[in-house]
Amino acid sequence: MANQEIARRRTFAIIAHPDAGKTSLTEKLLLFGGQIQVAGAVKSNKIKKTATSDWMDIEKQRGISVTTSVMEFDYHDYKINILDTPGHQDFAEDTYRTLTAVDSVIIVVDGAKGVETQTRKLMEVCRMRNTPVIIFVNKMDREAKDPFDLLDELEEELVINVRPLTWPIESGPRFKGVYNIYEQKLNLFQPSKQVVTEKVEVDIHTEDLDNHIGTPLAEKLRSELELIDGVYPEFNVDDYLKGELAPVFFGSALNNFGVQELLDCFVEIAPSPRPVQAEEREVQPEEPKFTGFVFKITANIDPNHRSCVAFCKVCSGKFTRNMPYLHVRHNKTMRFSSPTQFMAQRKTTVDEAWAGDIIGLPDNGTFKIGDTLTEGELLHFKGLPSFSPEMFKYIENADPMKTKQLNKGIDQLMDEGVAQLFVNQFNGRKIIGTVGQLQFEVIQYRLENEYNAKCRWEPLSLYKACWIESDDPAELEAFKKRKYQYMAKDRDGRDVFLADSGYVLQMAQMDFKHIKFHFTSEF
Repeated sequence: MANQEIARRRTFAIIAHPDAGKTSLTEKLLLFGGQIQVAGAVKSNKIKKTATSDWMDIEKQRGISVTTSVMEFDYHDYKINILDTPGHQDFAEDTYRTLTAVDSVIIVVDGAKGVETQTRKLMEVCRMRNTPVIIFVNKMDREAKDPFDLLDELEEELVINVRPLTWPIESGPRFKGVYNIYEQKLNLFQPSKQVVTEKVEVDIHTEDLDNHIGTPLAEKLRSELELIDGVYPEFNVDDYLKGELAPVFFGSALNNFGVQELLDCFVEIAPSPRPVQAEEREVQPEEPKFTGFVFKITANIDPNHRSCVAFCKVCSGKFTRNMPYLHVRHNKTMRFSSPTQFMAQRKTTVDEAWAGDIIGLPDNGTFKIGDTLTEGELLHFKGLPSFSPEMFKYIENADPMKTKQLNKGIDQLMDEGVAQLFVNQFNGRKIIGTVGQLQFEVIQYRLENEYNAKCRWEPLSLYKACWIESDDPAELEAFKKRKYQYMAKDRDGRDVFLADSGYVLQMAQMDFKHIKFHFTSEF
Protein backbone atom coordinates (compact mmCIF):
# COMPACT_ATOMS: atom_id res chain seq x y z
CA MET A 1 0.00 0.00 0.00
CA ALA A 2 2.73 2.46 1.06
CA ASN A 3 4.87 1.73 -2.00
CA GLN A 4 1.84 2.14 -4.29
CA GLU A 5 1.02 5.51 -2.75
CA ILE A 6 4.61 6.71 -3.14
CA ALA A 7 4.88 5.42 -6.74
CA ARG A 8 1.90 7.53 -7.86
CA ARG A 9 3.44 10.81 -6.59
CA ARG A 10 4.87 13.30 -9.11
CA THR A 11 6.45 16.44 -7.65
CA PHE A 12 7.91 18.96 -10.07
CA ALA A 13 8.76 22.63 -10.44
CA ILE A 14 7.95 24.82 -13.44
CA ILE A 15 10.78 27.23 -14.21
CA ALA A 16 10.99 29.88 -16.89
CA HIS A 17 11.92 33.42 -17.78
CA PRO A 18 8.99 35.74 -16.85
CA ASP A 19 7.92 36.23 -20.49
CA ALA A 20 7.92 32.57 -21.55
CA GLY A 21 4.26 31.97 -20.68
CA LYS A 22 4.82 29.83 -17.57
CA THR A 23 1.64 31.16 -15.96
CA SER A 24 -0.54 30.01 -18.87
CA LEU A 25 1.03 26.55 -18.73
CA THR A 26 0.40 26.25 -14.97
CA GLU A 27 -3.23 27.29 -15.44
CA LYS A 28 -3.81 24.70 -18.17
CA LEU A 29 -2.19 21.91 -16.15
CA LEU A 30 -4.55 22.75 -13.29
CA LEU A 31 -7.47 22.75 -15.72
CA PHE A 32 -6.65 19.15 -16.70
CA GLY A 33 -6.47 18.33 -13.00
CA GLY A 34 -10.08 19.55 -12.69
CA GLN A 35 -8.96 22.19 -10.21
CA ILE A 36 -10.19 25.33 -11.92
CA GLN A 37 -13.09 25.99 -14.19
CA VAL A 38 -11.53 29.08 -15.71
CA ALA A 39 -8.17 28.60 -17.40
CA GLY A 40 -7.12 31.72 -19.24
CA ALA A 41 -10.53 32.40 -20.72
CA VAL A 42 -12.82 29.43 -20.85
CA LYS A 43 -15.89 31.34 -19.68
CA SER A 44 -15.16 34.81 -20.98
CA ASN A 45 -13.48 36.23 -24.04
CA LYS A 46 -10.78 37.95 -22.04
CA ILE A 47 -7.89 36.24 -20.38
CA LYS A 48 -8.00 36.37 -16.63
CA LYS A 49 -5.49 39.03 -15.62
CA THR A 50 -3.85 36.90 -12.93
CA ALA A 51 -2.97 33.28 -12.48
CA THR A 52 -4.41 30.98 -9.85
CA SER A 53 -0.89 30.56 -8.54
CA ASP A 54 -0.31 34.32 -8.12
CA TRP A 55 -2.27 34.99 -4.94
CA MET A 56 -0.54 38.08 -3.48
CA ASP A 57 -1.98 41.50 -4.34
CA ILE A 58 1.38 42.69 -5.63
CA GLU A 59 1.54 39.67 -7.97
CA LYS A 60 -1.91 40.49 -9.33
CA GLN A 61 -1.04 44.17 -9.83
CA ARG A 62 2.28 43.59 -11.56
CA GLY A 63 1.49 40.31 -13.32
CA ILE A 64 4.61 38.62 -11.94
CA SER A 65 5.25 35.79 -9.50
CA VAL A 66 7.28 36.93 -6.49
CA THR A 67 7.00 33.74 -4.46
CA THR A 68 6.77 30.02 -5.15
CA SER A 69 3.20 28.68 -5.12
CA VAL A 70 2.44 25.10 -4.20
CA MET A 71 -0.49 23.31 -5.86
CA GLU A 72 -1.61 19.71 -5.90
CA PHE A 73 -4.23 17.78 -7.85
CA ASP A 74 -5.09 14.26 -9.02
CA TYR A 75 -4.70 13.29 -12.68
CA HIS A 76 -5.71 9.77 -13.75
CA ASP A 77 -4.02 7.53 -11.16
CA TYR A 78 -1.38 10.08 -10.23
CA LYS A 79 -1.08 12.66 -7.47
CA ILE A 80 0.62 15.76 -8.91
CA ASN A 81 2.41 18.42 -6.83
CA ILE A 82 3.31 21.54 -8.87
CA LEU A 83 5.65 24.19 -7.52
CA ASP A 84 5.25 27.32 -9.64
CA THR A 85 8.45 29.31 -9.14
CA PRO A 86 9.05 33.06 -9.55
CA GLY A 87 10.37 33.78 -13.02
CA HIS A 88 11.94 37.11 -12.11
CA GLN A 89 15.70 36.90 -11.54
CA ASP A 90 15.47 39.01 -8.35
CA PHE A 91 13.73 36.04 -6.75
CA ALA A 92 16.09 33.34 -8.02
CA GLU A 93 17.02 32.31 -4.48
CA ASP A 94 13.44 31.21 -3.79
CA THR A 95 13.61 29.12 -6.97
CA TYR A 96 16.97 27.54 -6.00
CA ARG A 97 15.47 26.42 -2.69
CA THR A 98 12.37 25.07 -4.41
CA LEU A 99 14.51 22.93 -6.72
CA THR A 100 15.77 21.05 -3.63
CA ALA A 101 12.21 19.87 -2.93
CA VAL A 102 11.24 18.49 -6.36
CA ASP A 103 11.96 15.26 -8.22
CA SER A 104 11.78 16.72 -11.74
CA VAL A 105 11.47 20.03 -13.60
CA ILE A 106 9.56 21.41 -16.58
CA ILE A 107 11.40 24.30 -18.28
CA VAL A 108 9.24 26.66 -20.35
CA VAL A 109 11.03 28.35 -23.28
CA ASP A 110 9.61 31.09 -25.52
CA GLY A 111 9.61 29.86 -29.16
CA ALA A 112 10.70 33.28 -30.44
CA LYS A 113 13.23 34.28 -27.76
CA GLY A 114 14.81 30.91 -27.06
CA VAL A 115 16.88 30.34 -23.91
CA GLU A 116 17.29 33.35 -21.61
CA THR A 117 19.88 34.03 -18.91
CA GLN A 118 17.66 33.15 -15.96
CA THR A 119 16.80 29.75 -17.47
CA ARG A 120 20.48 29.01 -17.99
CA LYS A 121 21.30 29.67 -14.32
CA LEU A 122 18.44 27.49 -13.08
CA MET A 123 19.51 24.69 -15.41
CA GLU A 124 22.91 24.73 -13.69
CA VAL A 125 21.16 23.99 -10.39
CA CYS A 126 19.25 21.10 -12.05
CA ARG A 127 22.54 19.75 -13.43
CA MET A 128 24.22 19.90 -10.00
CA ARG A 129 21.43 17.69 -8.61
CA ASN A 130 20.94 15.53 -11.77
CA THR A 131 17.27 16.54 -11.78
CA PRO A 132 15.34 15.16 -14.80
CA VAL A 133 14.19 17.96 -17.12
CA ILE A 134 11.40 18.24 -19.72
CA ILE A 135 11.35 21.28 -22.03
CA PHE A 136 8.13 22.87 -23.30
CA VAL A 137 8.63 25.31 -26.20
CA ASN A 138 5.72 27.73 -25.85
CA LYS A 139 3.98 30.33 -28.06
CA MET A 140 4.24 28.39 -31.32
CA ASP A 141 1.06 30.18 -32.48
CA ARG A 142 3.29 33.27 -32.81
CA GLU A 143 6.26 33.65 -35.12
CA ALA A 144 9.01 31.44 -33.67
CA LYS A 145 12.57 30.41 -34.47
CA ASP A 146 13.15 27.41 -36.74
CA PRO A 147 12.58 24.32 -34.52
CA PHE A 148 15.93 22.76 -35.48
CA ASP A 149 17.71 26.01 -34.54
CA LEU A 150 15.81 25.97 -31.23
CA LEU A 151 16.95 22.42 -30.50
CA ASP A 152 20.58 23.39 -31.24
CA GLU A 153 20.23 26.38 -28.91
CA LEU A 154 18.73 24.24 -26.13
CA GLU A 155 21.61 21.74 -26.38
CA GLU A 156 24.25 24.44 -26.43
CA GLU A 157 22.85 26.80 -23.78
CA LEU A 158 21.47 24.21 -21.34
CA VAL A 159 24.32 21.71 -21.90
CA ILE A 160 22.01 18.70 -22.22
CA ASN A 161 21.07 16.27 -25.00
CA VAL A 162 17.55 16.81 -26.34
CA ARG A 163 15.01 14.63 -28.12
CA PRO A 164 11.78 16.11 -29.57
CA LEU A 165 8.68 14.06 -28.66
CA THR A 166 6.31 16.37 -30.53
CA TRP A 167 7.11 18.36 -33.68
CA PRO A 168 5.50 21.65 -34.83
CA ILE A 169 4.02 22.15 -38.29
CA GLU A 170 4.99 25.77 -39.06
CA SER A 171 4.51 28.62 -36.53
CA GLY A 172 2.71 31.97 -36.22
CA PRO A 173 -0.38 32.47 -38.44
CA ARG A 174 0.65 29.39 -40.49
CA PHE A 175 0.73 27.12 -37.39
CA LYS A 176 -1.17 23.93 -38.24
CA GLY A 177 -0.50 21.88 -35.12
CA VAL A 178 2.01 19.32 -33.87
CA TYR A 179 2.78 15.74 -34.72
CA ASN A 180 3.05 13.67 -31.53
CA ILE A 181 6.10 11.46 -32.16
CA TYR A 182 5.62 9.71 -28.79
CA GLU A 183 2.05 8.60 -29.56
CA GLN A 184 2.32 8.81 -33.39
CA LYS A 185 -0.76 11.02 -33.65
CA LEU A 186 -1.42 14.31 -35.39
CA ASN A 187 -2.84 17.15 -33.29
CA LEU A 188 -4.46 19.83 -35.43
CA PHE A 189 -4.45 23.37 -34.06
CA GLN A 190 -7.72 25.24 -33.65
CA PRO A 191 -6.99 28.76 -32.37
CA SER A 192 -9.57 28.71 -29.57
CA LYS A 193 -9.09 29.05 -25.85
CA GLN A 194 -12.35 27.20 -25.20
CA VAL A 195 -11.58 23.88 -26.89
CA VAL A 196 -9.05 21.19 -26.12
CA THR A 197 -7.85 20.11 -29.56
CA GLU A 198 -8.88 16.72 -30.95
CA LYS A 199 -6.18 14.18 -31.79
CA VAL A 200 -6.23 12.44 -35.18
CA GLU A 201 -4.55 9.08 -35.69
CA VAL A 202 -2.70 9.43 -38.98
CA ASP A 203 -0.28 7.16 -40.78
CA ILE A 204 2.21 9.80 -41.94
CA HIS A 205 3.22 7.68 -44.94
CA THR A 206 -0.28 7.76 -46.47
CA GLU A 207 -2.30 10.43 -48.28
CA ASP A 208 -4.35 10.81 -45.12
CA LEU A 209 -1.70 13.28 -43.88
CA ASP A 210 -1.88 15.30 -47.12
CA ASN A 211 -5.67 15.57 -46.72
CA HIS A 212 -5.28 17.08 -43.26
CA ILE A 213 -2.45 19.59 -43.78
CA GLY A 214 -1.90 19.80 -47.55
CA THR A 215 0.77 18.08 -49.68
CA PRO A 216 3.64 20.64 -49.34
CA LEU A 217 3.48 20.64 -45.52
CA ALA A 218 3.01 16.86 -45.44
CA GLU A 219 6.19 16.38 -47.52
CA LYS A 220 8.09 18.80 -45.29
CA LEU A 221 6.89 17.04 -42.11
CA ARG A 222 7.94 13.61 -43.42
CA SER A 223 11.44 14.80 -44.28
CA GLU A 224 11.83 16.59 -40.93
CA LEU A 225 10.74 13.50 -38.97
CA GLU A 226 13.24 11.44 -40.97
CA LEU A 227 15.96 13.97 -40.10
CA ILE A 228 15.00 13.83 -36.39
CA ASP A 229 15.37 10.03 -36.36
CA GLY A 230 18.74 10.36 -38.06
CA VAL A 231 20.18 13.16 -35.90
CA TYR A 232 18.71 12.68 -32.42
CA PRO A 233 19.09 9.56 -30.26
CA GLU A 234 16.08 7.33 -29.61
CA PHE A 235 14.21 8.53 -26.53
CA ASN A 236 15.51 6.55 -23.57
CA VAL A 237 13.66 6.94 -20.24
CA ASP A 238 16.76 5.97 -18.21
CA ASP A 239 18.82 8.77 -19.79
CA TYR A 240 16.01 11.21 -18.97
CA LEU A 241 15.84 10.01 -15.33
CA LYS A 242 19.62 10.45 -14.98
CA GLY A 243 19.25 14.07 -16.12
CA GLU A 244 21.25 13.44 -19.32
CA LEU A 245 18.45 13.74 -21.91
CA ALA A 246 15.62 16.28 -22.09
CA PRO A 247 12.45 15.44 -24.05
CA VAL A 248 11.12 18.51 -25.91
CA PHE A 249 7.44 19.37 -26.53
CA PHE A 250 6.03 22.19 -28.66
CA GLY A 251 2.71 23.99 -28.20
CA SER A 252 0.77 27.07 -27.19
CA ALA A 253 -0.20 27.05 -23.51
CA LEU A 254 -2.49 30.07 -23.83
CA ASN A 255 -4.54 28.25 -26.47
CA ASN A 256 -4.47 25.02 -24.46
CA PHE A 257 -2.52 23.34 -27.23
CA GLY A 258 0.16 20.70 -26.64
CA VAL A 259 -0.32 20.83 -22.85
CA GLN A 260 -2.23 17.56 -22.46
CA GLU A 261 0.40 15.71 -24.53
CA LEU A 262 3.05 17.10 -22.19
CA LEU A 263 1.09 16.07 -19.08
CA ASP A 264 0.25 12.57 -20.39
CA CYS A 265 3.87 11.85 -21.23
CA PHE A 266 5.13 13.52 -18.04
CA VAL A 267 3.10 11.37 -15.61
CA GLU A 268 4.25 8.25 -17.46
CA ILE A 269 7.99 8.94 -17.57
CA ALA A 270 8.65 11.34 -14.68
CA PRO A 271 10.27 9.88 -11.57
CA SER A 272 8.29 8.98 -8.48
CA PRO A 273 9.91 10.36 -5.27
CA ARG A 274 13.67 9.97 -5.29
CA PRO A 275 16.11 9.37 -2.40
CA VAL A 276 17.16 12.54 -0.54
CA GLN A 277 20.70 13.06 0.76
CA ALA A 278 20.96 14.04 4.42
CA GLU A 279 24.26 14.88 6.10
CA GLU A 280 24.15 11.60 8.01
CA ARG A 281 22.90 9.23 5.28
CA GLU A 282 20.73 8.85 2.18
CA VAL A 283 17.01 8.70 2.99
CA GLN A 284 14.93 6.34 0.82
CA PRO A 285 11.28 7.30 0.15
CA GLU A 286 10.05 3.75 0.92
CA GLU A 287 11.37 3.81 4.51
CA PRO A 288 8.48 3.28 6.95
CA LYS A 289 9.40 6.20 9.24
CA PHE A 290 8.48 9.78 8.38
CA THR A 291 11.17 12.36 7.61
CA GLY A 292 10.77 15.77 6.00
CA PHE A 293 12.40 19.19 5.70
CA VAL A 294 11.12 22.77 5.49
CA PHE A 295 12.17 24.37 2.20
CA LYS A 296 9.95 27.45 2.25
CA ILE A 297 8.05 29.65 4.70
CA THR A 298 5.24 31.97 3.62
CA ALA A 299 3.91 34.73 5.84
CA ASN A 300 0.30 35.97 5.64
CA ILE A 301 -1.04 33.39 3.25
CA ASP A 302 -4.35 34.30 4.91
CA PRO A 303 -4.20 38.05 5.71
CA ASN A 304 -7.14 37.76 8.13
CA HIS A 305 -5.17 35.54 10.48
CA ARG A 306 -1.59 36.81 10.06
CA SER A 307 -0.63 33.17 9.76
CA CYS A 308 2.72 31.80 8.62
CA VAL A 309 2.94 28.46 6.87
CA ALA A 310 6.07 26.30 6.67
CA PHE A 311 6.14 24.13 3.54
CA CYS A 312 7.53 20.70 4.31
CA LYS A 313 8.66 18.17 1.71
CA VAL A 314 7.91 14.63 2.89
CA CYS A 315 11.10 12.66 2.13
CA SER A 316 10.16 9.23 3.46
CA GLY A 317 7.34 7.27 5.04
CA LYS A 318 3.93 8.63 5.93
CA PHE A 319 3.03 11.86 7.72
CA THR A 320 -0.02 11.53 9.98
CA ARG A 321 -2.00 14.39 11.49
CA ASN A 322 -1.72 14.80 15.30
CA MET A 323 1.22 12.37 15.55
CA PRO A 324 4.24 13.53 17.61
CA TYR A 325 7.30 14.40 15.47
CA LEU A 326 10.76 15.56 16.50
CA HIS A 327 11.85 19.08 15.48
CA VAL A 328 15.56 18.27 15.19
CA ARG A 329 17.01 21.80 15.61
CA HIS A 330 14.96 22.55 18.76
CA ASN A 331 15.14 18.92 19.93
CA LYS A 332 11.49 19.02 20.95
CA THR A 333 8.40 17.06 19.99
CA MET A 334 5.60 18.75 18.08
CA ARG A 335 2.10 17.73 16.97
CA PHE A 336 0.25 19.26 14.02
CA SER A 337 -3.54 19.36 14.29
CA SER A 338 -4.15 21.17 11.00
CA PRO A 339 -1.59 20.26 8.32
CA THR A 340 -2.75 21.50 4.93
CA GLN A 341 -2.35 20.87 1.22
CA PHE A 342 -2.59 23.79 -1.15
CA MET A 343 -4.15 24.98 -4.30
CA ALA A 344 -2.26 28.34 -4.32
CA GLN A 345 -4.12 30.22 -1.57
CA ARG A 346 -6.98 27.74 -1.10
CA LYS A 347 -6.07 25.06 1.38
CA THR A 348 -7.58 21.87 2.75
CA THR A 349 -6.67 20.03 5.94
CA VAL A 350 -5.12 16.62 5.32
CA ASP A 351 -4.97 13.57 7.60
CA GLU A 352 -2.00 11.93 5.94
CA ALA A 353 0.70 12.59 3.36
CA TRP A 354 3.25 10.30 1.73
CA ALA A 355 6.83 10.67 0.50
CA GLY A 356 6.87 13.16 -2.39
CA ASP A 357 4.00 15.28 -1.04
CA ILE A 358 4.31 18.90 0.05
CA ILE A 359 2.39 19.84 3.20
CA GLY A 360 1.85 23.19 4.88
CA LEU A 361 2.46 23.28 8.64
CA PRO A 362 1.19 26.20 10.77
CA ASP A 363 4.21 28.18 11.96
CA ASN A 364 4.34 30.65 14.82
CA GLY A 365 8.06 31.28 14.55
CA THR A 366 9.30 27.77 15.38
CA PHE A 367 10.55 26.94 11.87
CA LYS A 368 13.46 28.16 9.79
CA ILE A 369 14.25 27.19 6.21
CA GLY A 370 16.15 23.90 6.30
CA ASP A 371 14.58 22.56 9.54
CA THR A 372 14.08 18.78 9.74
CA LEU A 373 11.16 16.78 11.18
CA THR A 374 11.55 13.06 11.95
CA GLU A 375 10.10 10.28 14.09
CA GLY A 376 13.08 10.59 16.45
CA GLU A 377 16.18 10.15 14.27
CA LEU A 378 18.64 13.06 14.29
CA LEU A 379 18.89 13.95 10.59
CA HIS A 380 19.96 17.16 8.86
CA PHE A 381 19.02 17.69 5.22
CA LYS A 382 21.44 19.85 3.30
CA GLY A 383 21.36 22.03 0.21
CA LEU A 384 19.27 25.04 1.29
CA PRO A 385 21.78 27.88 1.19
CA SER A 386 21.27 31.63 1.47
CA PHE A 387 23.46 33.48 -1.03
CA SER A 388 25.45 36.60 -0.42
CA PRO A 389 23.22 39.62 -1.25
CA GLU A 390 24.25 42.11 -3.92
CA MET A 391 22.22 45.18 -2.92
CA PHE A 392 21.98 46.76 0.52
CA LYS A 393 19.86 49.43 2.18
CA TYR A 394 19.25 50.64 5.70
CA ILE A 395 15.64 50.07 6.72
CA GLU A 396 14.12 52.82 8.87
CA ASN A 397 10.75 53.13 10.58
CA ALA A 398 8.62 55.77 8.82
CA ASP A 399 5.88 55.68 11.49
CA PRO A 400 7.14 55.52 15.12
CA MET A 401 3.64 54.52 16.32
CA LYS A 402 3.95 51.25 14.40
CA THR A 403 7.35 50.02 15.63
CA LYS A 404 5.97 46.72 16.93
CA GLN A 405 4.20 45.95 13.61
CA LEU A 406 7.32 46.85 11.62
CA ASN A 407 9.55 44.57 13.70
CA LYS A 408 7.10 41.68 13.44
CA GLY A 409 6.79 42.23 9.69
CA ILE A 410 10.56 42.29 9.16
CA ASP A 411 10.99 39.13 11.26
CA GLN A 412 8.32 37.18 9.37
CA LEU A 413 9.48 38.30 5.92
CA MET A 414 13.09 37.40 6.77
CA ASP A 415 11.92 33.96 7.99
CA GLU A 416 10.41 33.56 4.54
CA GLY A 417 13.82 34.09 2.97
CA VAL A 418 12.61 37.11 0.95
CA ALA A 419 15.86 38.91 1.83
CA GLN A 420 18.50 38.90 4.55
CA LEU A 421 18.75 41.04 7.66
CA PHE A 422 22.05 42.20 9.17
CA VAL A 423 22.56 44.41 12.22
CA ASN A 424 25.54 46.74 11.92
CA GLN A 425 27.73 46.35 15.05
CA PHE A 426 29.05 49.91 14.72
CA ASN A 427 25.75 51.84 14.83
CA GLY A 428 23.14 49.15 15.61
CA ARG A 429 21.14 49.93 12.44
CA LYS A 430 19.27 47.25 10.51
CA ILE A 431 20.48 46.51 6.98
CA ILE A 432 18.43 44.56 4.42
CA GLY A 433 20.39 42.71 1.74
CA THR A 434 18.74 41.50 -1.48
CA VAL A 435 19.63 40.09 -4.89
CA GLY A 436 17.67 42.76 -6.82
CA GLN A 437 15.88 46.09 -6.53
CA LEU A 438 12.42 44.56 -6.94
CA GLN A 439 12.75 42.78 -3.58
CA PHE A 440 12.95 46.16 -1.76
CA GLU A 441 9.71 47.24 -3.42
CA VAL A 442 8.01 43.96 -2.50
CA ILE A 443 9.16 44.23 1.14
CA GLN A 444 7.92 47.84 1.41
CA TYR A 445 4.59 46.94 -0.21
CA ARG A 446 4.02 43.89 1.97
CA LEU A 447 4.98 45.69 5.20
CA GLU A 448 2.42 48.38 4.42
CA ASN A 449 -0.38 46.10 3.18
CA GLU A 450 0.06 43.04 5.37
CA TYR A 451 1.45 44.52 8.61
CA ASN A 452 0.16 48.10 8.45
CA ALA A 453 3.72 49.37 8.96
CA LYS A 454 5.64 51.92 6.90
CA CYS A 455 9.34 51.86 6.20
CA ARG A 456 11.74 54.02 4.28
CA TRP A 457 15.02 53.04 2.68
CA GLU A 458 18.37 54.76 3.01
CA PRO A 459 21.04 54.02 0.41
CA LEU A 460 24.12 52.09 1.48
CA SER A 461 27.04 51.45 -0.83
CA LEU A 462 28.45 47.98 -0.16
CA TYR A 463 30.07 45.44 -2.47
CA LYS A 464 29.34 42.12 -0.73
CA ALA A 465 28.39 40.54 2.55
CA CYS A 466 30.44 37.50 3.55
CA TRP A 467 30.22 35.26 6.55
CA ILE A 468 33.55 34.85 8.35
CA GLU A 469 34.94 32.16 10.64
CA SER A 470 38.39 31.15 11.83
CA ASP A 471 40.17 28.49 13.89
CA ASP A 472 42.41 31.27 15.18
CA PRO A 473 40.34 33.31 17.72
CA ALA A 474 43.06 35.96 18.12
CA GLU A 475 43.21 36.67 14.36
CA LEU A 476 39.41 36.76 14.17
CA GLU A 477 39.30 39.27 17.04
CA ALA A 478 42.00 41.41 15.38
CA PHE A 479 40.05 41.40 12.13
CA LYS A 480 36.82 42.40 13.85
CA LYS A 481 38.57 45.28 15.64
CA ARG A 482 40.19 46.58 12.48
CA LYS A 483 36.97 46.31 10.45
CA TYR A 484 34.68 47.40 13.31
CA GLN A 485 32.68 49.81 11.13
CA TYR A 486 31.98 47.07 8.59
CA MET A 487 31.07 44.22 10.93
CA ALA A 488 27.50 43.00 11.33
CA LYS A 489 25.61 40.05 12.77
CA ASP A 490 23.06 37.99 10.84
CA ARG A 491 19.84 36.69 12.42
CA ASP A 492 21.66 33.64 13.81
CA GLY A 493 24.27 35.82 15.50
CA ARG A 494 27.04 34.88 13.05
CA ASP A 495 29.76 37.36 12.11
CA VAL A 496 29.30 39.02 8.71
CA PHE A 497 31.85 41.28 7.03
CA LEU A 498 30.29 44.00 4.84
CA ALA A 499 32.97 44.76 2.27
CA ASP A 500 32.51 48.14 0.59
CA SER A 501 34.55 47.24 -2.51
CA GLY A 502 36.09 44.27 -4.29
CA TYR A 503 39.57 45.66 -3.57
CA VAL A 504 38.91 45.89 0.19
CA LEU A 505 37.65 42.29 0.23
CA GLN A 506 40.69 41.07 -1.71
CA MET A 507 43.09 42.85 0.65
CA ALA A 508 41.27 41.44 3.70
CA GLN A 509 41.62 37.92 2.29
CA MET A 510 45.34 38.49 1.68
CA ASP A 511 46.05 40.09 5.08
CA PHE A 512 44.12 37.56 7.17
CA LYS A 513 45.16 34.16 5.86
CA HIS A 514 43.47 32.11 8.58
CA ILE A 515 40.01 33.60 8.19
CA LYS A 516 37.55 31.84 5.92
CA PHE A 517 35.26 34.11 3.88
CA HIS A 518 31.98 32.39 2.87
CA PHE A 519 29.60 33.69 0.21
CA THR A 520 26.72 31.40 1.19
CA SER A 521 25.40 30.97 4.71
CA GLU A 522 25.62 27.19 4.52
CA PHE A 523 29.09 26.18 5.68
